Order: sequence, then structure tokens, then C-alpha cells
Amino acid sequence: MKESVTENIYRLPLVLEPQPEGGWTITCPILRGLITEADTMDEVVPNVTDALKCLIEGYKDLSQPLPKILQPVDTSEPLYMETIIRARKYASYN
Repeated sequence: MKESVTENIYRLPLVLEPQPEGGWTITCPILRGLITEADTMDEVVPNVTDALKCLIEGYKDLSQPLPKILQPVDTSEPLYMETIIRARKYASYN
């Protein structure tokens, strides 16, 4: 029997810690175990998505419930989202 798959949207704070060799180590202060890396800003969301999928799969494989903090957002309501936007820096604006 084929398992049905649904996608959820999660709201998670992320900490991007710059690394000396370049790129970032990314963690979530409210979800222990969510850790990944990214070399560019374009890699952050896909890498965090992959790490979250692996973490959720790990809980499932161990027959453990998801942490209470990891609850899908209600997509029938307006969503609040913070994000990082890359914009050109102009010398006159520092």
C-alpha cells in the first residue's frame, strides 16, 4: 500500500553562524537536532528543508512523537514570515 504524503509548512527561527572558511552553519534554537550548512544564501532554505525532512524522518523511524514546538502552521490563515533578502549595497548609504 502506497503511503500518502502531505506537505506541511513550519515556522522556525534560524541562526546563521558565519564560518571562517566561508558559508554558514545553520541551527534552530528551539529545535535541537536541526543543523545544516550553506555556502550561499541561495542554499539556506533548501538545505534547512532537507535537514528538517531528515529530522522528521528520524523521529518517525524511532517511533517518537515530534517535539511539541514543531507544529505545522495553519495555511488557511494569513502567514507571518521573516526572511533574509539580498539587496545591492550602495556606497552612499553605507
